[in-house]
Amino acid sequence: MTDIPGGHASVRKLLTAMLNELSNSERKVARALLAQYPTAGLTTVVDLATAASVSPPTVVRFVTRLGFSGFPAFQRALVHELNGELGSPLKQYPEKGGPSKEGVLTETYQAFAAMLSASYEELPESEFHKMTKLLCDPGREVRVAGGRFSGSVSSYLVGHLRLLRAGVHHVDGDDLDRRTAIADASSSTVLVIYDYRRYTDRSVVFAEGMAARGATVCLMTDNWLSPIAKFAKVVLPMRVDSASPFDSLVASMALTESLVAAVAAELGDAGVKRLELVEESGG
Repeated sequence: MTDIPGGHASVRKLLTAMLNELSNSERKVARALLAQYPTAGLTTVVDLATAASVSPPTVVRFVTRLGFSGFPAFQRALVHELNGELGSPLKQYPEKGGPSKEGVLTETYQAFAAMLSASYEELPESEFHKMTKLLCDPGREVRVAGGRFSGSVSSYLVGHLRLLRAGVHHVDGDDLDRRTAIADASSSTVLVIYDYRRYTDRSVVFAEGMAARGATVCLMTDNWLSPIAKFAKVVLPMRVDSASPFDSLVASMALTESLVAAVAAELGDAGVKRLELVEESGG
């Protein structure tokens, strides 16, 4: 269910309308959610409870009081709102689709520079190093997948990793490829999945299926965090806001380049030998 109870236009408006009807503990949950909206609601019941300094059952009672059948239905409404209102190029056109005062080149350059700066400042360095170690582990098979647009960035990562190590494969978007990837997955599998707003249920189901088979899920996402973050072992968020009505993958590509550089440095001589073999095999 993605419909918002009471016919409200957004979960935020529903929260505002019902704030006075909530108990003190439920109001704490509402305020924690509004303080980091909608990100706080896209994590787990435990995470939201911790942020609000209440118990997990209080969070469950809170979403029920709002009119949702449970926390999953509440999260689906948030994702639907994020995709439809914040992630839609059509909805962003009135604000970003008009003539630029400073000129397109200047405006986009400034937007990209600001986005890159903020993204790298917010990036959890420990998560970055953890992912680098996973990608360099010769005992692990690496599977990489992306979405409609982020698939091009995921392919870019695969192309470079294949030059540095064996056992790297791209998972296409078709149903059979994803099903066989899940069937082949094990505790020695690393899944790197790119998922930015507008999130899709297909990507969530795929990542969850891989995790259920024991794979270590590494998520490349935006600052709102894809629902896949709930079962990912590593989460690397980057900003996607741009000067145009379309979300930008500039920061995502930059982070991918950083990962490639980190893997090359970590592998050292082993990566060089791999490159030599690849180049020699060309005849």
